[in-house]
Amino acid sequence: MSISEDLFNRSRAVIPGGVNSPVRAFNSVGGVPPFMVEAQGPYLTDADGRNYVDLVMSWGPALLGHRDSSVVEAVHKAVEHGLSFGASTEAEVELAELVIERINAVIPGSIDQIRMVSTGTEATMTAIRLARGYTGRDKIIKFAGCYHGHVDALLSEAGSGVATLAMPGSAGVTAATAAETIVLPYNDTQAVQRAFEQHHGQIAAIITEAAPCNMGVVTPEAGFNRFLHDTAHENGALLIFDEVLTGFRVSSAGYWGYTTEDEGGWAPDIFTFGKVIGGGMPIAALGGKREVMEYLAPLGPVYQAGTLSGNPISLAAGIATLKAATEDVYQTINQRSEELQKAIHSYGEKLGLNYSIQHAGNLFSLSFGTAEHGVHHYDDIKASETFRYQAFFHSMLNSGVYLPPSAFEAWFLSASHNDTAMDRILSALPEALEEAAQAQPA
Repeated sequence: MSISEDLFNRSRAVIPGGVNSPVRAFNSVGGVPPFMVEAQGPYLTDADGRNYVDLVMSWGPALLGHRDSSVVEAVHKAVEHGLSFGASTEAEVELAELVIERINAVIPGSIDQIRMVSTGTEATMTAIRLARGYTGRDKIIKFAGCYHGHVDALLSEAGSGVATLAMPGSAGVTAATAAETIVLPYNDTQAVQRAFEQHHGQIAAIITEAAPCNMGVVTPEAGFNRFLHDTAHENGALLIFDEVLTGFRVSSAGYWGYTTEDEGGWAPDIFTFGKVIGGGMPIAALGGKREVMEYLAPLGPVYQAGTLSGNPISLAAGIATLKAATEDVYQTINQRSEELQKAIHSYGEKLGLNYSIQHAGNLFSLSFGTAEHGVHHYDDIKASETFRYQAFFHSMLNSGVYLPPSAFEAWFLSASHNDTAMDRILSALPEALEEAAQAQPA
């Protein structure tokens, strides 16, 4: 028995399913999840001493690579002054200023204030509460396949881990809570218009991932996000842009900054951020215009609080990450992403494989059985041949490449993926794609 197998057995005795986040259990791909003990640059090492090129990168935060020296140094310096104060610090101001500066560099005045929280779920939960408090309305529009954390009201048709486990929602969510959420097909403008007609004066906000990455990556149709902004405003509602995953990963101003200039210039009413702004430490945030954000306590009637909100260690990691995330970093990641996508296309076409690649900037995902139509909404990915991804995943894993253990997730590269790391990935691809081509449904 391997050390990872032994750890997994021990873990299942004391932790539900043996994991603290469901996708880690490998339920959709099968097998025993490796337990990791070390990470450096583009590599992971498991408890059995096996080394992997990582294409998960902590699900996004490791933009610079694991254990980047500037981030580690900043964390060590912060630790020397204390782990948590339960009081305000200068670092909170500095990280908020960095985030605002990056967003406003695209369109000045797009964002005025930031509120720090500890998790992406907490950020979206607060954004929903804020939108309801600001508008005095209750209903929320979300899209099937978009994941906004495990907030009760937003778990319906939530993609990602929920989709992996084939769960339409979650036990424990009350009917009354679910009834306040209107779930629509992604990329469907007519459905959005009908929802506002049918629920006139009741909808507080539309919440959407800037580019969905939890039903695989799905590229928003041209102008779709701008349409959501305009339609929400025409009907007295707000637009919440969930950039927990895409924020500061696909560009210096996230996916919004990557596309908005092509759409005539606009900004959502509320952004949510996470992952990259903590550089691997737990932190998230929501931000927006002053008139909306000042509805939060202590100035306004919408209450939110957190003992570890603005934790100084997480702030240090986030500040160091954003300062190091230069345009050269984004160009490197973009180049590596394009290189990997081209290699998949090259080998896949030689095999006559039925697949498609969806991308949003440097984020992308590979879906099998989708060549004819691609993936434009949740039903497309649910109808895909996920059994082929299972075969593909394990072939890559056996070759020392760690992919997302679900066909419903994005792939992540980093600035540390050098030629050596890329060569290992590219060398593993032909056999893995052939395994996918030969795979049969269970």
